[in-house]
Amino acid sequence: MERSLSMELVRVTEAAALASARWMGRGKKEEADDAATSAMRDVFDTIPMKGTVVIGEGEMDEAPMLYIGEKLGTGYGPRVDVAVDPLEGTNIVASGGWNALAVLAVADHGNLLHAPDMYMEKIAVGPEAVGMIDINAPVIDNLKAVAKAKNKDIEDVVATVLNRSRHERIINELREAGARIKLINDGDVAGAINTAFDHTGVDILFGSGGAPEGVIAAVALKCLGGELQGKLLPQNDEELRRCRDMGIADVERVLRMEDLVRGEDAIFAATGVTDGELLKGVQFKGSIGTTYSVVMRAKSGTVRFIDGQHSLKKKPNLVIKP
Repeated sequence: MERSLSMELVRVTEAAALASARWMGRGKKEEADDAATSAMRDVFDTIPMKGTVVIGEGEMDEAPMLYIGEKLGTGYGPRVDVAVDPLEGTNIVASGGWNALAVLAVADHGNLLHAPDMYMEKIAVGPEAVGMIDINAPVIDNLKAVAKAKNKDIEDVVATVLNRSRHERIINELREAGARIKLINDGDVAGAINTAFDHTGVDILFGSGGAPEGVIAAVALKCLGGELQGKLLPQNDEELRRCRDMGIADVERVLRMEDLVRGEDAIFAATGVTDGELLKGVQFKGSIGTTYSVVMRAKSGTVRFIDGQHSLKKKPNLVIKP
């Protein structure tokens, strides 16, 4: 992939964030998601690449745009697979909560796992604890491993977990071990990424969430030198069939980084929609919208934080097409 693609892709997440942030706190998650999706799709048309959506808003009959298999880009440039979540945290935006993001991930063609829309059990850590975790190990063992890797006591380790009834056992085990817990209502992509940045205060992520989001988070952690392990959790025969179609006959198989995102290169971009530990959300004042983004590339290891000011008068539709 061309290195200039990184900066081009930030424009995509910026547009999605600007469009959806207008809906913050208004209780209308579908409208917020539609706004992000439409804006993201419009800007993708200007990006010099030959992209194919492998993780998106659903199959063609389920989504009008950014559906799986849709072609993106100008048709010139590198051939890439694209994973998108135009609004990671629709409920967050609807309620005005924390850590809503517009996110995307890109890798060379054939290098992203085409994860079906089902649950995935996940464990994620930043660079210091790579190679130390095991998704099949007890919670206490993983806590001890992370504590050792980061030179902390277990009582100082912070674990992020989605606040769901299905995670009651994990939460109880974390509490029994004496670890600190940050329960999040939505947005486990942000939760996984936060493990790679000390200033977020997060050391490890546990629990199950969407499989597509697991792949997107894995791309970010690949760029950051972190690690995510996953196991698909099919709930019915249809989901089991999807696993077999992916070539995964053994659903107990642990999906490691090389399964989730192959090759040496990948790009991840995100823009904050609402405030979070890693990124501030969109701010509006008059005709100016201010965005806060991060873009990273696995091949170079470069991580850029980008603040952008956007004239909504000069660019009312969030894109100026050439």
